[in-house]
Amino acid sequence: MTEIASPYISQPRILVLGVMTGRPGTPPFRIVEIDGEVVCQARTVTDVLEVAASFGIQVHDLDDPDVVRWVGGDKFTWTPRPARR
Repeated sequence: MTEIASPYISQPRILVLGVMTGRPGTPPFRIVEIDGEVVCQARTVTDVLEVAASFGIQVHDLDDPDVVRWVGGDKFTWTPRPARR
């Protein structure tokens, strides 16, 4: 039997964007959106969990794409990637 790829793309409530750097001397961060609204600059995965809880979202699995979408890295990516030459 042939498997057919599902056209379903989840729309999780939590979106964590790629690592960004602010002013010199400040730690890198990732923008967190909940329900399409920018809610914080997270510096750790704990920040993501705390802001989710403040919006009433319980995250049991950070790898579940129906709950959290990680853009530009995963839950372990908190430093900028080196520039390509």
